[in-house]
Amino acid sequence: MSAVPRSEKPAGRFRRMIDRLSSSQEDLESEELREDAETAGCTRIGDCHDRQIVTVTGTLRTVTLRPRAGVPALEAELFDGSAALDVVWLGRRSIVGIEPGRKMIASGRISMSRGRRVLFNPKYELRPLGRE
Repeated sequence: MSAVPRSEKPAGRFRRMIDRLSSSQEDLESEELREDAETAGCTRIGDCHDRQIVTVTGTLRTVTLRPRAGVPALEAELFDGSAALDVVWLGRRSIVGIEPGRKMIASGRISMSRGRRVLFNPKYELRPLGRE
């Protein structure tokens, strides 16, 4: 017997299959989103700091129209499996393709508002529907 603890051993095919079967659907989706962020070369949202320029990717969970200081603002919550961030387009009531469940890549400077990460008016790229 080896003295290496189980957590430090490389996981075999059988162990990965058991882990996948015992995980919830939400855990599996989060893991898939984290892997997508790594393969796209994006920063994980959980690792983003205030005033940092980042490129992040994930899935839009919610999209709402919420005025800010009397100006229309389209807000969406982007989730990448590690954390969520709010993406806000000021002066917009709607944007074609911005809808819950859509995957996207967004770039900009992170700011903190009420303890949440926010990207205002980011550059963005919608991921093709065939990849989802």
